[in-house]
Amino acid sequence: MNKTKIGLILGSVCLILTCAIVMQIRTINQNITVSDLGVVSDELRDEVLKWKEKYDNSYKELEKAEKELEEERTEATKNDETSKTKEEELKKGNAVLGLTDVTGEGIIITLKDNPTVTTETIGALDDISKYIIHQEDLLNLMNELKNAGAEAISINDQRIIPSTAIICSGNITQVNGEKVGAPFIIKAIGKPDELKEALERPGGIIDLLNSYGIVTDIKTSNNLTVLKYDGVIQHKYMKEIK
Repeated sequence: MNKTKIGLILGSVCLILTCAIVMQIRTINQNITVSDLGVVSDELRDEVLKWKEKYDNSYKELEKAEKELEEERTEATKNDETSKTKEEELKKGNAVLGLTDVTGEGIIITLKDNPTVTTETIGALDDISKYIIHQEDLLNLMNELKNAGAEAISINDQRIIPSTAIICSGNITQVNGEKVGAPFIIKAIGKPDELKEALERPGGIIDLLNSYGIVTDIKTSNNLTVLKYDGVIQHKYMKEIK
């Protein structure tokens, strides 16, 4: 064989070997890529499953939280209704005790000492004190009003409450510790006709005061305001039962 033929044969063999090597490399690369994709796919599937599990757990927690929130809302609504009821009861209690301003229909009574009586116009044996207003007169008037159904009473804007003291010292009258004087303006909330009728009955307090010339004036009102007691209520002896 000459050198030319030998060169051609060797070249052909080299070419065949080169092509075979290239094809082998491509096959290996292909196999590696497919294998890698399979691994990646498995990893992604595992990751998706993990996130799905987390989602399911989170959704369950969300449902649980929403249920608890709804229960809290229901309970809060109940508490609100209870609070409203308690608040209304408290307001009514304070109104009865005289701790809030109140309004309603009722009567206004004005009392003035007898303007015609002086030490000069009465006899030496006559008692001038009979012709002026005293604590007993005011107390009797309060009792008459309460018995007639008055729900709120004030004397010169001093609210009458269970612990109110009406004290007369000389010509000075005190109501709730505050000095008040004639004319005495008494406001009473209640049914006007019944209150007026009770006061003006024969032998009643107004009849007695009129007999001494004390000026009495009673007017009805459809919109009367009685102010609250502005002092401090203290209980020294009674205690709450728990």
